[in-house]
Amino acid sequence: MPSVVILISGSGSNLQAIIDASQSEQCPINIAAVISNRANAKGLERAQQANIKTAVIDHTQFNGREDFDQALVKQIDTYQPDLVVLAGFMRILTHEFVEHYTGRLINIHPALLPDFPGLNTHERAIKSGVKEHGATVHFVTTEVDGGPIILQAGVAVKSNDTAKELAQRVLQQEHRIFPLVIKWFAEKRLVLNDNKVFLDQQQLPETGINYAQVTENQ
Repeated sequence: MPSVVILISGSGSNLQAIIDASQSEQCPINIAAVISNRANAKGLERAQQANIKTAVIDHTQFNGREDFDQALVKQIDTYQPDLVVLAGFMRILTHEFVEHYTGRLINIHPALLPDFPGLNTHERAIKSGVKEHGATVHFVTTEVDGGPIILQAGVAVKSNDTAKELAQRVLQQEHRIFPLVIKWFAEKRLVLNDNKVFLDQQQLPETGINYAQVTENQ
């Protein structure tokens, strides 16, 4: 069973969705460890309740990003993971870190990339007047939120939406698409080759797959 290390910084709701999927056998993985850069991250409690190993590497205890990332790599590699998952990990990673895990490092972003990379995506979506917003799972490259897209799920933006309301609906979609992408990777159906995404040996378009088009047997 493929080994996965999950990196978090906060509440860990996506982590919980992945744990639930792995425990229900929907997602054939072994979560080897959950690592946080914040000791008070609620996601650590979620992992401990599921009897998953946890570790804290506090970024404030390092002189810079390079030193922190080196310590993080050292910790991750003790588990020899097949896949590293960024589930609300609020750190910009160095090129060296990203290149070390090329092809086995994925992230979820609360927007329909390439729209709204970075922070405050829901506020920005409402302010811009877009009719659709959503979430994206993508491979991580050295360009922040710019890696090859795997799967997206959209939600309608309502005329009276608040950022909090919109965020909640997007989060529901995140909890659906993230475990599914991890399942594809675990089953060796999903690969990154020459910065292009392949699912079942078919190259995906630059915008990835839309979750609404995913059939049950995928």
